[in-house]
Amino acid sequence: MPDLVGHFLLFGLVAIAFLMLPLLIGRLVRPKLPTPEKDAIYECGEPAIGSSYIQFDLRFYVVALLFIIFDVEIAFFFPWASVYGSTMQLADTRISQEARSELSARLLSLDPSTITDAQVITADTALKLGWISLADILVFFGVLLVGFAYVWKRGDLDWIRALTKKSMQAGDQTGVLVRK
Repeated sequence: MPDLVGHFLLFGLVAIAFLMLPLLIGRLVRPKLPTPEKDAIYECGEPAIGSSYIQFDLRFYVVALLFIIFDVEIAFFFPWASVYGSTMQLADTRISQEARSELSARLLSLDPSTITDAQVITADTALKLGWISLADILVFFGVLLVGFAYVWKRGDLDWIRALTKKSMQAGDQTGVLVRK
């Protein structure tokens, strides 16, 4: 046990050294020429004007969150496609026994040289697994589409919605009738 702790400490120290070494070298080598222009706050090419505590339009935040959610969900399709493709190759009755054992070993995460005949996936089993995985991804995609439809129906993807409601509220306050 103390040997394991020593290895973790050594690894931690080496990691810290690898992180700090480029920073220290950069600090020693880079020129030190501060100017008022270099010391000014810079963000997105715009000069800082006024306070940083301003009202931020939440539409940007909502769209960013929706993008992250759907992007992560779509990322789950790639491992599924890899396994599904291998399964459909195994479902083909024309492949050789050697290729079948190699594909079975890859799907089962085994060493191809240690796989036995009992562990080799048959074409019928692969076909059943393929249909089950297709149904599984269709359910997953259906849930994803339901979420997308909910977001669309709620109006989170509509940029004009917030402006329309504000103008309708402003019209109600001034006594002007606004048609829907």
